[in-house]
Amino acid sequence: MRPLFGCADKRGLYKNRAVCRPYFFAEGFTQTLLSDIAIPVLVKILDVTQDYAVKDLSLAKEGKNHIRWAEDHMPVLMELRAEFEKNKPLLGKTLACCLHVTKETAVLMKTLKAGGAKVVLCGSNPLSTNDAVAAALADEGIYVYAWRGVNSEEYYRCVDRALDHKPHLTMDDGGDLVTRLHTVRKELISGVIAGTEETTTGVIRQRAMADEGILEYPVIAVNDAMTKHFFDNRYGTGQSTLDGILRATSVLLAGKNFVVAGYGWCGKGLAMRAKGMGASVIVTEIDPVKGIEAVMDGFRVMPMKEAAREADIIVTVTGNKNVVDKEDFEVIKNGCVIANSGHFDNEIDVKWLDEWTKGDYLDIRPEVREYRLPDRRKIYLLAEGRLVNLAAAEGHPSEVMDMSFANQATSARWLLAEGGAKNLENKVYPVPETLDREIARRKLLSLGADIDVLTKEQKEYLGSWMEGT
Repeated sequence: MRPLFGCADKRGLYKNRAVCRPYFFAEGFTQTLLSDIAIPVLVKILDVTQDYAVKDLSLAKEGKNHIRWAEDHMPVLMELRAEFEKNKPLLGKTLACCLHVTKETAVLMKTLKAGGAKVVLCGSNPLSTNDAVAAALADEGIYVYAWRGVNSEEYYRCVDRALDHKPHLTMDDGGDLVTRLHTVRKELISGVIAGTEETTTGVIRQRAMADEGILEYPVIAVNDAMTKHFFDNRYGTGQSTLDGILRATSVLLAGKNFVVAGYGWCGKGLAMRAKGMGASVIVTEIDPVKGIEAVMDGFRVMPMKEAAREADIIVTVTGNKNVVDKEDFEVIKNGCVIANSGHFDNEIDVKWLDEWTKGDYLDIRPEVREYRLPDRRKIYLLAEGRLVNLAAAEGHPSEVMDMSFANQATSARWLLAEGGAKNLENKVYPVPETLDREIARRKLLSLGADIDVLTKEQKEYLGSWMEGT
């Protein structure tokens, strides 16, 4: 038995559900909204044990195939799933997760569920949800509230619906779940034991909360784990960003001036991959140390306003706002392609661009918006300035997400089942090094590689100070 989908036109007559925005299923009755006319309609739920909001449940079979592919390429997380299935470390606990709804996230959700948890999932970005994957998770009993293309109001309704389940642990990507708890849903904080954070942007936000003394529970910065940012941020972002740009535009990268805004781990990976495709890479930075790194890695370094004049492609990966702003748009090279792989869409000042061009744009290809500037130059904005690697492609490869999500699963187990949260203050903490290195060990073995082990003599030497020249 499944919930009925339905919506009405102005006369109250039912129309094809394909034109409806999905809404929230709860006990008894719920509402749906017509995509262009906000008319609430009560729809009777046939099975009150099921609770989800997805675009189209008939996509579940396709989604399960996507998930199966990811499972075949995530050996560490699948090994952990077998352990979770056997030991049930999360039994009786509710986990609210605000993550990109991808095939890799689905593997994590199924692993947490195998560990005995009640798992609730909402999307962490309006354009990153794979509707087939969301349908597959709903069909398998995950409480999922996500569909591609949500507007701002719907996005936060999904976040709120996830929080309605009264979580013991939050699992965030960008910090919206934690921020919502600390602002709008404060009544639920007392039940939360701890949280985890997946990405740089979220860690920055939660450290700011801790510094201000308003963070109400400890958070593990999964992003800062060695087995996360060295690989996910560098190799994952580097490859998936180019994947999104190429899927959206099909442009040739060889010979292009490719500007990378930000030379953190994401920027390093992107610059390396763009160089490998034959692009001439320019880096913009605010940190002189990272600027030196970029120069010594063989890249030109200059301010964005100078780079914009010769850029064929600009990609922001900073975690900050207005990295490409009014001054840059005014001098930007005709035909420039602009994309973002930072978490939020405010890295590019799209609001000012819309106002300046008076809405003179054309959606010329899927995820490509052609803007005509007042002097008749053209520029191309990808994915509305949102995460191009998820909006125009499929996000990071499964192999790197294997380590990132293994960190999420083991951190959840450590916090909830192994007493890790008991001795933590309301601050942001790293993943325990023992967990981080164990994930590295497992991943290395899955790659068919091995390493040396220190001898007793070598260990004693590294721990002594007497032996010298």
